[in-house]
Amino acid sequence: MITDIKVRGDKQIEQIPSIKDKALRINLNENIYGTFAEIGAGQETVRHFFRAGASSGTIAKAMSAYDKDFSDAIYGDEEDGRYVTESRLKKMLSHEINLVEQRLNREKHPNKLFFSYANTVATIDFAKQYKGHGWVGIVYQVEPDEDYNEITLHIRFKENDAKLQQETLGILGVNLIYGAFYKYNDPKKLLRYLYDHLDKDQLEIDTINFSGPRFANVDNRLMSLQLVKNGMTDAVMFGPDGKNILPAAVLYKKNILALRGSFRPVTKVNMDMYEASYNMFIQENKVDKENTFVVFEITLSNLKAEGEIDERDFLDRAELLCKLGQTVMISNFQEYFKVVEYFSNYSKARMGLAMGVSNLVEIFDEKYYRHLSGGILEAFGKLFYRDLKVYLYPMKDENGTIITSENLKVHPRMKELYKFFKFNGKVVDIKDVDENHLDIFSRKVLKMICKGDTGWETMLPEGTAEIIKNEKLFSFACEVDFKK
Repeated sequence: MITDIKVRGDKQIEQIPSIKDKALRINLNENIYGTFAEIGAGQETVRHFFRAGASSGTIAKAMSAYDKDFSDAIYGDEEDGRYVTESRLKKMLSHEINLVEQRLNREKHPNKLFFSYANTVATIDFAKQYKGHGWVGIVYQVEPDEDYNEITLHIRFKENDAKLQQETLGILGVNLIYGAFYKYNDPKKLLRYLYDHLDKDQLEIDTINFSGPRFANVDNRLMSLQLVKNGMTDAVMFGPDGKNILPAAVLYKKNILALRGSFRPVTKVNMDMYEASYNMFIQENKVDKENTFVVFEITLSNLKAEGEIDERDFLDRAELLCKLGQTVMISNFQEYFKVVEYFSNYSKARMGLAMGVSNLVEIFDEKYYRHLSGGILEAFGKLFYRDLKVYLYPMKDENGTIITSENLKVHPRMKELYKFFKFNGKVVDIKDVDENHLDIFSRKVLKMICKGDTGWETMLPEGTAEIIKNEKLFSFACEVDFKK
């Protein structure tokens, strides 16, 4: 009997099957059986299954409805006239799995695990200005008599060649199908395995959703958080309903007002800043109230520890803001200029940033820009190049003095630079602030919550304390702080 030789000092490493091995394993499974429908970028995923061998045991049908009229005849019209959308993907998956059920007799195939894989994709354009994106998904069974599970995701290509993008899409598709069947018990690992034999420089996954009986306990917001933590995307967003939303879909050509904070928890200061800056923002030239989008941003860049507790902490903050009717973005941006650059990918319209005095003073600290070849000047060029304005919320110093844009102090070397932006109206004060709110700090409120003190309820927006108590929010945060 031949056994593997182990050499002293060997490390345990995880073996990643090749794309051919993944496709072949599925093909050789006598029960996995379904269809492939791919629009755009060719039939790149199913090609791997054909080439791996024994594909007749897996592929019931493979098709590409490239022509729009053919596509509409099969899947129905889209109200917005677009084809690379989540709506189109959902229609494809629903239509194709229904055909499988209609055309394959269950009595004849009692043990078959049916699936339908689909994608609708646009690769890079001829001028190479638009790199392309797509929706990819699968509906499938794990047991013959069980309801279907579904995984859908949105990707953005980073490569500059259509052929490379096609190959990337094919590999991603195999990874998704393989992971759906063999890694569904650990969605976090399934997420990481989507990048097997791929690099994060090839594509970005910015939205993912799991549903069905095998994912009944999966929190899709937590999965989105994993996308950011794993470096698969720079930011994810949750709508007021708490569900994942595609940033491109809601930010496109919008006037954007962003507020960054810890929101741990959200206080009257945060909501005052939001309401006052919003009222000022919609009065600006070129800002249409009906076309204005507000985002509360929480950055992961300050995440010190690892693990479930920290993830729960971030999700508690997001959940509270969503219940207050806000849209939340969780990002890995440390510097403000990166936030503005991110928004600029989707909109060239006017933007606003609402922040406190201490945040603005930090922006003028050179130490944050040593990694840039152009230093702080490069950062400020990116920050204020766009049609952007900072709405500054005052603060009270230890002597009780109210600090505004008129009397704040930055490093002497930065004083003239600050004056330049102030003079040109890039920094404006938020007026008519309730000075009593300037003594409210999130960290103080959280400390009171954790200790079981009273009185913190009045420091939060109306109804917020009840949400925290009823939902038992920030219990994980208290546990972490207590241990510290």
